[in-house]
Amino acid sequence: MTPALLRPAVAADEPFLWEMLYEASHAADQGHAVADLKTIPALSRYVDGWGAEGDLGVVGGPAESPCGAAWVRLLTGANAAYGYIDDATPELAIAVAPSARGTGLGTAMLERLIADAAGRYPAISLSVREDNPARRLYQRVGFVDVPDSQIVNRAGTTSVTMVLRLR
Repeated sequence: MTPALLRPAVAADEPFLWEMLYEASHAADQGHAVADLKTIPALSRYVDGWGAEGDLGVVGGPAESPCGAAWVRLLTGANAAYGYIDDATPELAIAVAPSARGTGLGTAMLERLIADAAGRYPAISLSVREDNPARRLYQRVGFVDVPDSQIVNRAGTTSVTMVLRLR
């Protein structure tokens, strides 16, 4: 995947981010449709009102048909989500459409997002299912498990919080 196919995520990308959240959250496994995510606060907080101050993201793929996104958002207080570390650390969401998996797009988007976030945030956190193959990507770029962070997730499996310190 060439850098020319990566661009910053903007407010107009919110509908596409809902599609990517659907992939990232494995919502199909629970029988949900993309529209259902807007009614699930634990998930909707990752996208609803995208483009607010502090939101930062990357969209990957051709302009006419993007096929991936990686984004971070500060989720604090009552809005804290699965990978909450502290009020200064945004949480990551990332997904690649099934047709583009294995192409390097996920790595390219994540590396670009990390570079963009390095000057703005002290760290990035995320929550990932322990058996998710993407966990190897997170480890490869420097994310580490937060000790004792395992939880039983919505699907009844185990998720772990990971963090990447940027400074």
